[in-house]
Amino acid sequence: MKLLLYTVLIVFLVPLQATLLPHLAIWDVRPDLGLVVAALIGVLAGELDGLLVGVAIGWVLNLYSAGDLWLNLLTTGGAGLFAGLLARHVAEVTPTVLSVAVLVLSLAGGLVAVLGMKHETMSDTWWMLQAVVVPQACFDAALGAALLWLFGQRFVMQRFGVVDRYS
Repeated sequence: MKLLLYTVLIVFLVPLQATLLPHLAIWDVRPDLGLVVAALIGVLAGELDGLLVGVAIGWVLNLYSAGDLWLNLLTTGGAGLFAGLLARHVAEVTPTVLSVAVLVLSLAGGLVAVLGMKHETMSDTWWMLQAVVVPQACFDAALGAALLWLFGQRFVMQRFGVVDRYS
């Protein structure tokens, strides 16, 4: 059942990101849905599931993007692994804790992407960081926290003790 759910999630993530997210963009900034989903799976199902699903999501996203070949694969898989390790070693994963983790992961992935590009001047790099990377990381963090809060409200998650502490 879990494999089927992951497969459906991976297959429909790219069309969802391509069709729905342009309508949810704020100031032309869209969240990285692959990174957020991989982090959520890492927190909810464990680091191995987060890593494997993150790598699969990154691979599918790489098929449809014009970016570096391995960038999405490594950053998304790394986000799932890191979030799973965070859930294992932190006493209580709250939406705030997850949002900080997703913020750091998204900033790191965006920084790697920007530094991998060729820019004419250093001001182009700074502009990309402040106009794209930082707002997208904040959007990713808010989306990850909102989804974890929503899952915490709808389901009892025994993995890290989310019962009814948000109400």
